[in-house]
Amino acid sequence: MYGKLIITANLKVLTGLHIGGSNAYSAIGAVDSPVVVDASTQKPIVPGSSLKGKLRTLLVRSVVKDVSLLGRPDDDPQEIKELFGSSAPVHAARLQFADAYIVNNQEFSEIGLTEVKFENTLDRKTGMANPRQIERVNCGVKFNVQIAYTIEKPDEIERDLNNLVKAMKLLQIDYLGGHGSRGSGRVTFEEFQISAFSYESSSEQMQKWQALFKDVENYELLPI
Repeated sequence: MYGKLIITANLKVLTGLHIGGSNAYSAIGAVDSPVVVDASTQKPIVPGSSLKGKLRTLLVRSVVKDVSLLGRPDDDPQEIKELFGSSAPVHAARLQFADAYIVNNQEFSEIGLTEVKFENTLDRKTGMANPRQIERVNCGVKFNVQIAYTIEKPDEIERDLNNLVKAMKLLQIDYLGGHGSRGSGRVTFEEFQISAFSYESSSEQMQKWQALFKDVENYELLPI
């Protein structure tokens, strides 16, 4: 290992975000589908696994010509397995995603961090409605994203970062979490910072890498 690059950014919610948590012990009349929260604070989080999984899926789908041929993660192209990890052959992921926590709690002190969205499913034969309640993180809430990239081969850094940047751009025109086809889960990235740990990099390199992620901030084909 030659060192690490630390990539941080704010992930901003543009339309209500639902990443589901457990409702195993919900009381009668409680929300049917709550969001996942941190056990110690009871505030919503974006699990690192959710962000990692979505970025990987979008990136794979963008490079596999026939989507019907998509298989297990171990069948992904080699450069994606190196970036996100694989079990056959065993390869530790170069990217490590931390759980993301809210950074602008105070802005939502009056209205709260989440909303409850009421939806209905209709029985097509009888027309009978089946109402349900879905909790969503409110538009404007920001989560601090932290990603550590392990430098294994310095000559592959730019390739790997370009793949991560591509996945982030794809996410900004897709959605995170559930119910995306019904408007939930639009997000964007802001305020990227990149730093090196235990790795000697030139200022020109750092500026070039920073510019890659700055391009993510400027990239939204479907702005809101």
